[in-house]
Amino acid sequence: MNTIIMVEFVLYLILMVIIGYWVSRKAKTHEDFMLGGKQLPGWALAFSERATGESAWLLLGYTGFVFMTGLSAVWVAAGIASGIIFSWLFLAKRFRKEAEKYNALTLPSYLAARFGKHSTMILWLATLLIFSFMMFYFGGQIAGAGKTLFAVFNIPPKVGAVVSLIVVILLASSGGFVTVVWTDMIQSIMMLITLVGLPIVALVAISKADLSISEALVTSGPMMNSWTGGAVGFALGLLFFNNFAWFFGFLGGQPQLSSRFMALRNDKEARTGGIVAISWTVLAYAGAFMIGLTALTLYQGTNFADVEMILPIMIMDLMPPWIAGILLAGILAAIISTADSQLLVITSSVSEDIVNKALKVNITEKQLVLISRITIVLAGLVGLFIALVSKSLVYLVVSWAWAGVGGTLSAAIILTFFWKRYSGIGVIATIITGFLSTVIWISTPLEEIISSRFTTFFFAAFVGVVFSLLFPDKEPVEVEAKKKDEPMVNEGEELLESSYFIK
Repeated sequence: MNTIIMVEFVLYLILMVIIGYWVSRKAKTHEDFMLGGKQLPGWALAFSERATGESAWLLLGYTGFVFMTGLSAVWVAAGIASGIIFSWLFLAKRFRKEAEKYNALTLPSYLAARFGKHSTMILWLATLLIFSFMMFYFGGQIAGAGKTLFAVFNIPPKVGAVVSLIVVILLASSGGFVTVVWTDMIQSIMMLITLVGLPIVALVAISKADLSISEALVTSGPMMNSWTGGAVGFALGLLFFNNFAWFFGFLGGQPQLSSRFMALRNDKEARTGGIVAISWTVLAYAGAFMIGLTALTLYQGTNFADVEMILPIMIMDLMPPWIAGILLAGILAAIISTADSQLLVITSSVSEDIVNKALKVNITEKQLVLISRITIVLAGLVGLFIALVSKSLVYLVVSWAWAGVGGTLSAAIILTFFWKRYSGIGVIATIITGFLSTVIWISTPLEEIISSRFTTFFFAAFVGVVFSLLFPDKEPVEVEAKKKDEPMVNEGEELLESSYFIK
């Protein structure tokens, strides 16, 4: 069985590299490398955004979480799904327009252009924030890949992590954003096949064995069959609150997701992307939830050394070898699709935000792309080191990174989009507060009471508002010309442009 699965794994990796190389020929400029030149269709960007957003966390972390928690784990899915739906319905079009207006290729560069007087400080702080937390997020994906290869082929996790990193670097460095989006699209479909197909097969196996999910929940532990986990009163409020706190990370603050919104060509493509992304989310999370419940039923009473390996174990037990190889490739697809996007975000923070924008180094487009590729390799090696030395669970690492980056930059984006008095000093205060509050909060027992996914957003937004009121921008924000050959707008037009943020 392992031979067949191994062959399919290898063929899958080779196919991804070939596709990555083929589409990379379309990436000619630095803008192509960062955002695909805004020529990619909305449905492909939506598939890519979902594959990027749902990584080893969904297939390994969340399914294992459901297996250990029971019915109450549904509120995590509800919180995440609500955030995804909100972002596509209310933020995607706004991101597209703002990116076009300020000629921005990254989330930090947009904030810097929007608050030009403080642009350099914003770029440095946002890069430090992204690099610090995203490296651990990236390391978590590589660690998840090592776990998967160990569970399937008994390959040492360190060896599996190295192999996975090589594939990720090849995909991310070949054509940048263009390569990542098209390979993500394929991988997103594979993930969906795994998440929808496996629970159906598992339900058939449960029926044939005359087992009952409801009885398995009762016998697996106290409160496993409760939608609230047995919590009442204040504890019940915290349960809902902490699980729905994932919502705050989807308010524009995840640069690897927001870049897909910024790459949209027009509002029509945004609507198409929204339909695809929301449909994918509903199917994928319903499937992941059912995988956890069916695994609990099929393996009741079994002790696993690592519950995050439930999914690959189920696949190998329930599927014939040739199908198992395809579905297991779906897990690797989830990891690779997120890892290469994260690597690209880290790279863009260095090449675009620091070298090109903050330092304003006078180099050619070709040299800028070369710097991006070198950064990909170096950042990949740092992520590999983190993966090899970290003992944290995938679920936990992703949760912290989601708070540190998503909670912080979401606060900055929401205030920028919807509050006209938000100032450059306010943005700086938001980023510093988000960074420090996350690090401090997760280092205390308070994290077990209220998740940093909410507290980071709340503290960052609150301090941003306070500092914006204390240190308002005294001059209208200068709007950067959309294209280099367009003249800058005059002062009266600047005032009209700034009123756009009141709408």
